Parts: sequence; C-alpha cells; structure tokens
Amino acid sequence: MFTSVLMIEQPLTTVDVDFVTTLHGDDPVSFIVLMQPRGDQDRLLRAIDDVALGELPEALREADVPEGEAARGPAAHALAHSLNALRAKGAKAVGQIVEEHPLDKLKAVVDETGADEVIVLTAPHLVEEFFHRDWASRARHKVEVPVLKLFAHNE
Repeated sequence: MFTSVLMIEQPLTTVDVDFVTTLHGDDPVSFIVLMQPRGDQDRLLRAIDDVALGELPEALREADVPEGEAARGPAAHALAHSLNALRAKGAKAVGQIVEEHPLDKLKAVVDETGADEVIVLTAPHLVEEFFHRDWASRARHKVEVPVLKLFAHNE
C-alpha cells in the first residue's frame, strides 16, 4: 500500500479528495493527514496574499479569522471532515492536529511511518512561495521523499 502524508490548512473539498485519491490510479493509498490550525502564520502575510490575488474582501476579514487556541475547534472539525471524506472514497486515513513545529512533525511522521510521499495542499501563499518559505519548499529540505504541492479548492 502506498502511504501519503497530506499537510492541509483547511478542510478538503470534494475536488481535493477526488484528486488526491486518484493520483496513483487504482493502487490502494493510505493517508496520514496533518492539519495545522491558523495561528502559526503571520496575519499580514495572509492579507498581502489576499490583496495580490485580487481578493480584497478576504484581506479585510483576516482579523476575524480565529487563530491560536480559538482555531483549535474549527481545525478539529476540518480534520474530521477531511478524514471522513477520504474514507468515503475508500482510502485509509488517520490524522492529527499539529500546532507547533509542523515541519519537524512532518519529518517525524515520514520517518516513523515510512511514507512514500508528502502532499502539501494549501491555498496560494504568494509572498511565502516567492521567497521559498512555503511548506512545500521547506519540506523538500526536511524529508527524503518526494513532495508534491497542490492548491486547495474552495467549494
């Protein structure tokens, strides 16, 4: 069985689930989902990304998005939703919320499980991507398996 570690920051959409569960054709895949609640990211960078993507209303709402401890409940709900969606497609899926040092946790999970790949599924982060400070770029230097970067969809 092929094992993928899936790093997410928002619940998986139907399109996301369909895509990741079909990446390897008919081969069975198991997923280890790592969900990071908001709070470790800089609000200003998120607002700049929103403006750069032409989403000015989103930039104005950044202050209203829960962060830190307040984001834990929504993150747990998003993780449960994502795991259920993956399982409904026939995939094995387990997961956990990662609050501190997500890349260190990613490396530990890859090493402990012998994962075959890492899939980073996030919204575009233009500033971080430009400076190669996004999760996928940093993960490529941390783990010794292929890292695939995908952009999450919105429903």
